[in-house]
Amino acid sequence: MHPSTRPSVGPPHTAYAGRAATVALTALAPASWGTTYIVTTELLPPGHPLFAGLMRALPAGLVALAITRVLPRGHWRWKAAVLGALNIGALFPLLFLAAERLPGGVAATLSATQPLLVAGLAVAVLHDRPTIWRLTWGVLGVVGVGLVVLGPEAGLDVVGVLAGLSGTATMAGGVVLTKRWGRPTGVGPLALAGWQLTAGGLLLLPLTFAIEGVPERIDAGAAGGYLWLGSMGGLIAYALWFRGIGKLPVGASAPLVLLSPLVATLIGTASGESLSLPQAFGFVLALAAMLAAQLDPPGLNGPYGRVTRHASPGPHKGEQRIRAQGRIRDENRNQDDNRNRDESRNRDEGRTGGGRIR
Repeated sequence: MHPSTRPSVGPPHTAYAGRAATVALTALAPASWGTTYIVTTELLPPGHPLFAGLMRALPAGLVALAITRVLPRGHWRWKAAVLGALNIGALFPLLFLAAERLPGGVAATLSATQPLLVAGLAVAVLHDRPTIWRLTWGVLGVVGVGLVVLGPEAGLDVVGVLAGLSGTATMAGGVVLTKRWGRPTGVGPLALAGWQLTAGGLLLLPLTFAIEGVPERIDAGAAGGYLWLGSMGGLIAYALWFRGIGKLPVGASAPLVLLSPLVATLIGTASGESLSLPQAFGFVLALAAMLAAQLDPPGLNGPYGRVTRHASPGPHKGEQRIRAQGRIRDENRNQDDNRNRDESRNRDEGRTGGGRIR
């Protein structure tokens, strides 16, 4: 079992309250990512997915390094590079490419399959077998998102679909490896996010200038879009996301990505779009799937779907120590009494025997 998901030994209500707070904070990350599609399509210059990924990653990573002043050491240098490539360097351009070439519904549905990919990778990497409960809700979550965002006008662009699937797969791999490797002792989630954002940004830097270059025009709206994606959608979101991955089982953290298409749907509704009855049903189904994945499977107790063993009531450690010392004193006293009786008996026998010999 992974150390961060070890069964709780505290009171049940404390464990559940702590997990609820962790889930709520972690959920802010995919909720902010739900704004990526509208920011990309409405504010950013088209045709520059690499530049958009670079602007989202590298400045935020450098800011995090300046704040934390902690650099990776030892084997964490290559681990940070691998995680930065999966979670940032490969994900960001694939995400922006899918957003540009696919309708939002298709891109959102592809991203909603991430919990299922995470479940499969967790078996191989973490040796963590997913429960039927979470697998079922994972499938229902994909169905719900599909009902919300897919329509008859949804077109399939081969490049866009491949980009969407590849981005989902790289993030799933990043989630699982982040869970497996954890964080170095004394390193917080902000520093870990800074390492990965910087590593991913440095990976994108030469590719961006070699393939795309800088957009000819960056207006105030685009500048605001880059700032939003780099701050709330980048540094803050990833710090919260990596913190949550470290505290929650992957079967609970991965379904939270369903919030991204749901938030995108709410933004569209606020912009004047309306939901049909099937879309409304899909929205409720996806939301229920995300919430159900946070609950324990029926028949099991404990905050992570495992039987939680609580310490049985008993004497305090101090009382136990006093009792043990008392038992030792009693045993020593009994041994002294037995020894004294044996010596007294031997003396009596010696006096009696000695008289007969004389």
